[in-house]
Amino acid sequence: MPVMRGLLAPQNTFLDTIATRFDGTHSNFVLGNAQVQSLYPIVYCSDGFCELTGYARAELMQKSCACHFLYGPETSDRLMAQIQGALDERREFKTELVFYKKGGTQFWCLLDIVPIKNEKGEVVLFLVSHKDITDNKKVQDEEQSPERGECRYLNDGIYQINISVLYQLSGHLQKQDKSKLKINNFSKIFFFLYIPVTDIVLNFRTTFVSTSGQVVYDARSICVHYVTTWLFVDLIAALPFDLLYAFNVSVYFGVHLLKTVRLLRLLRLLQKLERYSQYSAVVLTLLMSMFGLLAHWMACVWYVIGRSEIENSPGSWDIGWLHELGKRLAVLGGGPSIRSSYVTSLYFALSSLTSVGFGNVSANTDSEKIFSICTMLIGALMHAAVFGNVTAIIQRMYSRRSLYHTRTKDLKDFIRVHRLPKALAQRMLECFQTTWSVNNGIDVSELLKDFPDELRADIAMHLNKELLQLPLFESASRGCLRSLSLIIKTSFCAPAEFLIRQGDALQAIYFVCSGSMEVLKDNTVLAILGKGDLIGSDSLTKEQVIKTNANVKALTYCDLQYISLKGLREVLRLYPEYAQKFVSEIQHDLTYNLREGSGADVSDACKHT
Repeated sequence: MPVMRGLLAPQNTFLDTIATRFDGTHSNFVLGNAQVQSLYPIVYCSDGFCELTGYARAELMQKSCACHFLYGPETSDRLMAQIQGALDERREFKTELVFYKKGGTQFWCLLDIVPIKNEKGEVVLFLVSHKDITDNKKVQDEEQSPERGECRYLNDGIYQINISVLYQLSGHLQKQDKSKLKINNFSKIFFFLYIPVTDIVLNFRTTFVSTSGQVVYDARSICVHYVTTWLFVDLIAALPFDLLYAFNVSVYFGVHLLKTVRLLRLLRLLQKLERYSQYSAVVLTLLMSMFGLLAHWMACVWYVIGRSEIENSPGSWDIGWLHELGKRLAVLGGGPSIRSSYVTSLYFALSSLTSVGFGNVSANTDSEKIFSICTMLIGALMHAAVFGNVTAIIQRMYSRRSLYHTRTKDLKDFIRVHRLPKALAQRMLECFQTTWSVNNGIDVSELLKDFPDELRADIAMHLNKELLQLPLFESASRGCLRSLSLIIKTSFCAPAEFLIRQGDALQAIYFVCSGSMEVLKDNTVLAILGKGDLIGSDSLTKEQVIKTNANVKALTYCDLQYISLKGLREVLRLYPEYAQKFVSEIQHDLTYNLREGSGADVSDACKHT
């Protein structure tokens, strides 16, 4: 099966490393592009920063990483100038100042600006970290004496050290004496009787499925159904035959044959196991177990025949298979042991059922020959039924692997026939292998095409629920969401692959399900996209060609979902009441607007750098 070899992006992989290293750890930071002078636009912001400030990620992209939008009346003008100076001079800076959240709430912030250099030593990014220290400021204001303040700072330092240490909690296991469970003879008898009787009682209270396919819950109907079907079999199976041996009770030999009635209960077990027939390993195990069980029964009958030949056939007792076994083992007095007799019987049964008899255990008397003939006939049927199914099951288990190798060979033949360049061929193979590892070669659209539209819509809504749960679609009706779910498609990008190139006609809006991408223009990073980001255009209702203003390139393996603009416009025409809300909401939900002409301030700034 395919294995991702990890095609590495040739450049800017450190962007994804920074975003992955810091995000998800409750760090509140933004990444600013140091190559755009004076503006230093935000190209990435962590989830923690969005939670701290109250702004959505789409609202923050392309704003200055100096965070002018957090300034307010109490923000120091001197510190604002120092922040801008640190960015212009590309140096590290740390300070405490007052910021304001989106709702106007004031908070004290520990601001830390760290320049990030690339492999050439050039400052390409600013990591601007924000920490809410409002609570610490309140405690500091309440301190009355230098001694208490010194103690507090000491405790804070100890706390900062302690939070970076992982503690392992250990407990003491109390040793307890284990006493053996002793069951007297009465308890054993009670146990042998209790289990079957409990099973019978439960069957009187267990629902069943009628011939019409409905589940019957009526107690009287359940009782009548059980009495007329399985009650007699369960009563016979519940008889404690093993206790007859325990108390040395002599009974007619035919009574012990009633134990075989218990085998009829296997029919109910087969009905329960039918639901697992789709699993090849389960079916294979059941078939082999059935074959082994049949061999065991045949071995028992073979032993009974050999025993009866010795006891009841004075003319042929010395040529029976059991007597021959005793002569080989040199135990003519008491005969071979039960263990040796059973192993030999099982060996003969399996060799006869599989038609590979070696002749070292052979049928000599008429009874033994008749039984051998029956065994070989049964073996022929079992060989066709069991091993024929085993072959089909094994082929089915490896069908996906065979299909993968077939398609890989076709792809390599295509590359060889058309003499594709090595780099392009490598990209094709990487894309095929990774796509196969994601969907296992299953074409969802082909699989669902025969299902009713209602069912396909429900399945599509489940598969695309992550995209449909965006705030952009909160006001859409269920019918609108179902229509949208049917036009959502999936896509995949390998590292260093371009999803969109600058100047291309925009064909869809894209949602990043996993991985990270970067938005580039004139070799300048404008944004870093991660899981949950939405890119596209804010002008979708008009029938016009939308030119893209930047390149979108994958940094890692990326799974994407997209809605084609053509299909989106058709759905919005069907639901005009939602179309107006969609137009107004998408302007705020787009992480980056790819429409040519948007973000002019950043584009102009890039031209002067």
